[in-house]
Amino acid sequence: MASDDVQNLIETEDAPPAFPLAGGRAHGYHRAAVDTFLAAARAAFEGDADDLTAADVRVASFPLVKNGYVVAEVDAALGRVEDALAARARDRAVRSRGAGAWVEKARDDAQVVLDHLARPPKHRFARTGVLTFGYRVDEVDHVAGRIVKYLRDGEPLTAEQLRSAAFRMQRGGYREEQVDALLDATVDVILAVR
Repeated sequence: MASDDVQNLIETEDAPPAFPLAGGRAHGYHRAAVDTFLAAARAAFEGDADDLTAADVRVASFPLVKNGYVVAEVDAALGRVEDALAARARDRAVRSRGAGAWVEKARDDAQVVLDHLARPPKHRFARTGVLTFGYRVDEVDHVAGRIVKYLRDGEPLTAEQLRSAAFRMQRGGYREEQVDALLDATVDVILAVR
């Protein structure tokens, strides 16, 4: 470990925590990992660099430890960072290609999601085997219905609602990676049209 890394670690431990800490038996996100990620995100944003995208923030993960940061607090902050990066990307694209091209891309992306969700309930995603767990089909189909109503009918749905969607598990459920990819694509559409 370099001396700068040690100094940063010492400063992090002496500084007041950036977020509330999980107490009792609850685990939270590893403080140094979160602090390092958010410092890099801030530097990328303030430096107007393209090193970090909204998608990178969405897939960020941190180890769970005792006395770590409260998960919900960090997730909310990450949502704000993702929103800011998406808004910057949208502004840049509109300036370089025009608003019409941006809207057309968002419309095309929305249509891809709608086409996927046009499949009948209980058949919208690939399923796991009967001995393997996946997302509960009825819960995913409920969220899928809300997405369709948002994209087709304009009913309210926020990126935060999709980011915080959680599904119980069942044998023979929907494959997690497919559901997660569709939720991510929908969040991208929501952020594009804000």
